Amino acid sequence: MAKGLRILVVEDNAALARNVVDYLEQHDHQVDYAADGALALDLALRNHYDVVVLDLTLPILDGWQVCRELRAQALRHVPVLMLTARDTLDDKLQGFDAGADDYLTKPFALEEVHVRCKVLSRRHLLNKDVRLTLGDLVIDRKTQQVTREGKPVALHQLSYRILVLLAEAWPGVVTRSELMARLWGDEPPDSDALRSHIYLLRQSLDKPFAKPMLVTVHGVGFKLEQPS
Repeated sequence: MAKGLRILVVEDNAALARNVVDYLEQHDHQVDYAADGALALDLALRNHYDVVVLDLTLPILDGWQVCRELRAQALRHVPVLMLTARDTLDDKLQGFDAGADDYLTKPFALEEVHVRCKVLSRRHLLNKDVRLTLGDLVIDRKTQQVTREGKPVALHQLSYRILVLLAEAWPGVVTRSELMARLWGDEPPDSDALRSHIYLLRQSLDKPFAKPMLVTVHGVGFKLEQPS
């Protein structure tokens, strides 16, 4: 079975939000929920979502403000699907100008929300460069080959996935909880499992070289640093 998406649903209508969340969860996606714009922005900046489903009429911060702040502050592009009852061309243009990737007007079919989320997540992946380069570290996502200083770095599958997540978030920090969720979904093992994989990654990525790249941010998580 294909791995589900991690989706943030932002909607202040509790009944509608419940319907959307339930439908997406029934299709094996991991869904978080926010009823106001301030919480939505906080969650979107702290977590790694494949798609944000964003209503426009929200308390505290409206959807346009959330989208603009997300584009200004996020270290990666998070696909945004805007949901709204406002269906004029000006409304849509304002949404796209704020940074939305797609726009769906109410009322809508839950199946269409689902399909558009999947399309947005795939489109985002297609726009990624195949090669990630941080200084002398090169990650080829197509072949899953990693080199540092031109030398191959042999990694187990989970160590490779951790490295890619850290490289995509660079120069930001990836929290322990986010790594656990991205690696194991809703059924993470105990924290010792993550500790073991971080140790294995360090053995391959850092030990053979003069300067380490994998840095522990105590009490938070991990990040990559380019050797000076």
